[in-house]
Amino acid sequence: MKSFALLFLVVICGMGGLGQKLKPKKRSNGEEIKFRTKTKDVCTITMSGDDEEMKLRIECKSQGMSYWCEFTGKPSVCRAFRNNPKIYWNQIAAELRKIPHACESVEVLKTTMCQKAPPEALMRQIAAGVEPEDLANQEKKVQKASIPMRGAGQNSDPTRRGQGSENETEAMKLAREHCWESLHGVCSYIIGIFRG
Repeated sequence: MKSFALLFLVVICGMGGLGQKLKPKKRSNGEEIKFRTKTKDVCTITMSGDDEEMKLRIECKSQGMSYWCEFTGKPSVCRAFRNNPKIYWNQIAAELRKIPHACESVEVLKTTMCQKAPPEALMRQIAAGVEPEDLANQEKKVQKASIPMRGAGQNSDPTRRGQGSENETEAMKLAREHCWESLHGVCSYIIGIFRG
């Protein structure tokens, strides 16, 4: 009886999928394709959007700099794209591999599978930018370096000043808890006197 119920359940589940069309695997929003240009720039393509409007962002790192560009279009009006978007995106990456700079002199991304599609199917460049990697790295290093220095300064104060410093910080904590903000200095001084 149990085996009959299990067999019946399997048959019902299998029949549920008969009327459905098989959909091709689509690249999901935010999925990335990595590639290298002709001059060995390391690049990443990220797709976003829906069937109406797709947005493509290309980010590359070259010698001492990074650059990016964005494209937008409606590739869904191309039947071949609807049938297999994965091949479409791979064809775009293949075209970008052939050029030295992924964003320079590329205003429109074309694929062989959508050559006869309407013009709105093309991915057109809408924005681009370049930034030196050295500046970005220096800013990050400065931020990282300044945080430990401040922390080290705070930790060294009690050892440098001795016991009085511990009383001062404790007095300041109490002043912050119990006094108005404008009187924190006066309160911490008075609390420090009483605490000795």
